[in-house]
Amino acid sequence: MTVDSEKLARIKENKRRYEELKAAGQGQAPRVMPAPTARGSVLLPPGPLKREVIPAGWYWSTRLLAGEALRIALMDAPAAVSLIAWNAADTSERLNYADTVKIQWTAALAKGRVIFSDMGRVMFSLIEDTIGMHDALVGGSTAASNRKRYGEAPLRNTRDNFVLAVSKLGLDKRDIPPAITFFAPVRTAAKGGFVWRDTPRAAGDFVDLRAEMDMLVVLSNCPHPLDPSPAYAAGNVEAIRFWAPEPAFDDFCRTATREAARGFDNLAR
Repeated sequence: MTVDSEKLARIKENKRRYEELKAAGQGQAPRVMPAPTARGSVLLPPGPLKREVIPAGWYWSTRLLAGEALRIALMDAPAAVSLIAWNAADTSERLNYADTVKIQWTAALAKGRVIFSDMGRVMFSLIEDTIGMHDALVGGSTAASNRKRYGEAPLRNTRDNFVLAVSKLGLDKRDIPPAITFFAPVRTAAKGGFVWRDTPRAAGDFVDLRAEMDMLVVLSNCPHPLDPSPAYAAGNVEAIRFWAPEPAFDDFCRTATREAARGFDNLAR
């Protein structure tokens, strides 16, 4: 057997094993994922809300308490919003998008999914989502990706935004995990490359993330590096904190998959 044939055989066996494990994992998740939330159908609760507008190119950070929800809403035009987070009590535990994808056997984050930390615990539940197209693979923009797409103009980017934000939280750039970017319709092509889907994004789209632990959270509102628009353009984004409804005993995010249930068990312990 030649080296090339050995390599192909190993790839084939690895793929067979992956599909076997995926089928077993998904076989434990018979619940059908919910449809996207209709725009304007989920009103915010009455009472005082903590609201912040994030202009295009800028960032925002907050301390989010367990049981609170964070609504990220497009206000006037399409935008892509990158998120990173840490356990407020121990910042060595941080958002892990690789485990979020692997544990749930999908990169298609949408309503009903959860976001994991690097310690196998659930950080966020996606309790509402109007678009169902988010990027858990590529990450946010950098100075280099901006230069490649827009030239030498001094434009803000997500990586530098994160560096600035963490310095204000008493952290440094070594503490920055890879980001999940909401409202960024990235998928993988048949040959494995990344593609940008032509999915409509519009004012009124939002995601509601329920915090499952006390966290430090940073958002960056910069165009995604795969966005095909030739212009550096993004709309304003509103970040709204409010108390989420108490989860029911059959809360979808907590019960849809065996892996999510285990993540909540880890959190309880």
